[in-house]
Amino acid sequence: MRVFRSIDELPSDWHRNVISVGNFDGVHLAHRHVLGRVAERARELGAHSLAVTFDPHPARLLRPQSAPRLITPLPQKLALLAQTGVEATLVLAFDAGFSSLSPQAFAKQIVAGGLHASEVHEGASFHFGHQAEGNVDRLAEYGREFGFSVVVYPEMRSRGEVVSSSAIRRLLIAGQVSKARHLLGRPFSITGTPAAGRGYGTRYTVPTINLAEYTELAPCHGVYVTCTRVGDERFESVTNIGVRPTFGEASFAIEIHLLDFHPIALDESTEIEIAFLKWLRPEIKWPNAAELKTQIGKDVKRSQRFFALTNDKTKSLTADFTDAHRYHG
Repeated sequence: MRVFRSIDELPSDWHRNVISVGNFDGVHLAHRHVLGRVAERARELGAHSLAVTFDPHPARLLRPQSAPRLITPLPQKLALLAQTGVEATLVLAFDAGFSSLSPQAFAKQIVAGGLHASEVHEGASFHFGHQAEGNVDRLAEYGREFGFSVVVYPEMRSRGEVVSSSAIRRLLIAGQVSKARHLLGRPFSITGTPAAGRGYGTRYTVPTINLAEYTELAPCHGVYVTCTRVGDERFESVTNIGVRPTFGEASFAIEIHLLDFHPIALDESTEIEIAFLKWLRPEIKWPNAAELKTQIGKDVKRSQRFFALTNDKTKSLTADFTDAHRYHG
């Protein structure tokens, strides 16, 4: 998948495009359904397929105090969009000037003029333009005026839950990673690097890794069954998210205990991806380190039982992982 950072980067011969515009945070089942259809329609029409998204998330400019943490930071989002079949993603810089465009100006200048859209595919809840005043009905009206058609997709549900980024956030904040998985169509995962200054050296011989500071969305504090990719290797794992209350002063950390561990090469730039499969228990302040160690042993046994029963290790992450570094440019 090609990645463009401005409309000017679009090839000059891309004069007939099937597009979808959105934040696509999470790249969940509904996003993938729409974008899969975008790719199909482009092939049917002999056109190009294009996902159009924004950086930063519009809420970070418009409502910075209440802006959500991202389910999928941009590199991960681009990697997941590449799996939908679209030819390219355009990442538009969302700034004050862009946010001030009226719905009509957005449809005329961006969708019809800049993107040369022949079809626009959107979910029924899509809004656009200044103060989100535009909706899919207005977009269809502008399409008739400016020469593009609009395909609207109804709300999608999975196991009774609405498939939406906001619903997934609520589930993750509540620690309900299994339910979130059904809406995402894959396990929720976060990608980072080991915490700096831990003295790992060139070979890593202790089966516990602390993730470097992670500021986007993570599940609520607690202990989870996880599957972890360290570089190119996968491990069954148990992960604790929290403030480590047993050890005194609160200090937030994401700690991964690798179950099927063997010594591996690791440094502060090694990419680590954690996929959250099942919630085990809340984080608890234990009377002493010995009791905590006993509980960790129980957590490990429960996790091993989970993997033995489900064989979830091999299918737990996306087929090729996110390989996010390919999309930094």
